[in-house]
Amino acid sequence: MKVYTYSEARQRLADVLNIARSEEVVIKRRGGETFSIIFKKSKKSPFDVPGIQTKATTKDILAAVRESRERFPEQNVED
Repeated sequence: MKVYTYSEARQRLADVLNIARSEEVVIKRRGGETFSIIFKKSKKSPFDVPGIQTKATTKDILAAVRESRERFPEQNVED
């Protein structure tokens, strides 16, 4: 367990968070308060989103993309 003062933790926050990935980090304030930083691993992927039900076909989606590109041609990026 690593222990930092508030000032040290504030100045080295990125390092403190990296250390917290492997062990508990304690931050002590001048008034005697202590705080623990513990890494919590996400159980889900941020890309794990629920799907939606639609009657749109691939043809409908491609037509909508084409229409959007025609309507806003200046936003298209060309190589």
